[in-house]
Amino acid sequence: MRVVPLVSPRPAVVPLAAYAPGEQPRGGGWVKLNTNELPFPPPPAAVEAIRAAAGERLNRYPDPTGLAFRQAAADRLGLEPDWILPGNGSDEILTLLIRTFCRSADSGGDGGGDLIVSPHPTYTLYRTLAEIQNCPFEAVPLNGDWSWNWERVEAVKQRARLFFVPVPNSPSGTVWPAETLERLIPDDGLLILDGAYADFEDGRLGLDLLNGPHGDRIVLTRTLSKSYGLAGLRMGFAAARPEVIAAMAKVKDSYNCDTLALAGGAAALRDADWLDETVRTVLAERERLTDGLTALGFDVQPSGGNFVFCTHPDGQHSARFDMLKERRILVRYFAFKAWPDGTPDGLRITVGTPAETDALLTALESFAV
Repeated sequence: MRVVPLVSPRPAVVPLAAYAPGEQPRGGGWVKLNTNELPFPPPPAAVEAIRAAAGERLNRYPDPTGLAFRQAAADRLGLEPDWILPGNGSDEILTLLIRTFCRSADSGGDGGGDLIVSPHPTYTLYRTLAEIQNCPFEAVPLNGDWSWNWERVEAVKQRARLFFVPVPNSPSGTVWPAETLERLIPDDGLLILDGAYADFEDGRLGLDLLNGPHGDRIVLTRTLSKSYGLAGLRMGFAAARPEVIAAMAKVKDSYNCDTLALAGGAAALRDADWLDETVRTVLAERERLTDGLTALGFDVQPSGGNFVFCTHPDGQHSARFDMLKERRILVRYFAFKAWPDGTPDGLRITVGTPAETDALLTALESFAV
């Protein structure tokens, strides 16, 4: 019997460590505070728009340009629609940026590919996306207080093609001021201000830089997964100068956003009152969570997101994570093995409902070393 050999993947894929998303438990009864989802339903207007689109347009392809969504996003940020590119979540936008602007190490030419940079610790998908594209990647270790080491920054930004910087950062929640972010712009590349959590700090975060003298080297990303409660819909977008958007549009899938996501996303973006009220609710609960953790002896980082990062002087973070999971409470445990300047590990906790906060704090209070 003839055995057909398995077709091997690209050499860059073989050693690739796939991105590990936060756990999505099966069944009910969980207090889920591990993936920074909104604990409340999305805007009613978005749900109604999805229902209407489902009843009328599913037999037709979606608008390949997503014009109605682009107009809603542009209105939200005070831009024009040609400054907006919709994506299947902001993660697709990150992928499109790399596909558009970065040569892989095996594409020929000098230099072995275009360098992609991000801080560390931060969102680990940046490294994964660089490895998928077979691009060189460098992480810039942050100082132990989550500030930038400018000697390290200067050593890489002159070589960086894309510099990914989350604002606010995850897992720390750190919000760096505009003057700091401006110093990160690569000498010959793009600074990507990944605003997945921007609405919890300032929805216009990064716009001054985009509209400023260096705006042709700035890209903002946004997602509707967090502040709008639409994580299950997968909708996000990029905001950048029209020439940057036009280049990215050339490499996206023909219909990268489906009809339901475009309709629901546009309706959500137009409901500013709902967003403002929801953000106020989350921030009030974030303060209560912070106070509760502090009372239990935790050191809590100031956060601009819908989550907090905390450490305890006894260092028993992994044990606390295990204890909470046994009680069906999920948080995110982070261990920073390659970060010698800072905290080696800690817990990131999503802001939940008041009842979820109470359950978490009660469980942590019972923890015994």
